[in-house]
Amino acid sequence: MVLTWAEMDKSGELSFEQLLLVKSLETMAMSARVVNDVQSAEKYEKLATSLKKQIFDVFWSKEKNAFLHTRKDGKVADAVTRYSNMFSILFNYVNPETKQLIKDNVILNDKIQGITTPYMKFYELAALCEVGETSKAVEFVRDYWGGMIKLGATSIWEAYDPTQSGLAHYEMYGRPFGKSLCHAWGANPVYLFGKYLLGVQPTSPGYQTYAITPSLAGLKWIEGDVPTPNGNISVYMNQKEIKIKTASGVGILKLNSKKTPVVQKGVKVNKTGATSYEIELSNSESNYVVRYF
Repeated sequence: MVLTWAEMDKSGELSFEQLLLVKSLETMAMSARVVNDVQSAEKYEKLATSLKKQIFDVFWSKEKNAFLHTRKDGKVADAVTRYSNMFSILFNYVNPETKQLIKDNVILNDKIQGITTPYMKFYELAALCEVGETSKAVEFVRDYWGGMIKLGATSIWEAYDPTQSGLAHYEMYGRPFGKSLCHAWGANPVYLFGKYLLGVQPTSPGYQTYAITPSLAGLKWIEGDVPTPNGNISVYMNQKEIKIKTASGVGILKLNSKKTPVVQKGVKVNKTGATSYEIELSNSESNYVVRYF
């Protein structure tokens, strides 16, 4: 398995690959339950639980406050990479305290080897968003994808290393111009912005129910559509108001406001905290304008 094109030790038992195996086993268990194969589901769940415990026992370092990279011949190497650490956050395998340790000691640590492909960068940015650092993720997009644009990119490159210069940007696979300069896998900010900035996420299969939790993440405004099986959900947000066009499915808009948001007549607003509110969205195509404070 090719973990990434970055230069690193890819021999031995990689903690990243072990985490992927756990997730695969969990997915097999879920699929087995969908088809009422209880025996297989229980088998895969047991394997996943056992392997996850072993991963934590073997690879988690209390000294580094991070997962170590690899084990060879029974010895764990004293090296930390980003991959297993960010995936442990994305798979929700670690508690909030551990997420904070990983964020500080790995993801925001410039001493840890950086990621060199837009494809893999996606998972790092998604992990940042999962721990509430959406503004930092937007900064990374500006710097990383923006760096390609500044060099003349009109589509997304297969790999981009900001430390390179000149024709080195186009080298890959041992060839002077071996790099793909139109690599669709790198377009992932589109997904990130839909999920974490526009904030549209399903809460049941097929968007039968969904939540919208928009975040400006340091921007002055955001606007976009998120496709669902029932049509597009459109979201616009600036520093004063939110506009939403819904599709079929029961939705909830979640937002923070210093005082009760103002909405059109007949729309229910529920206070859920000191400055947090939820607004019920109808089960049909409708338009909403919400003023918040």
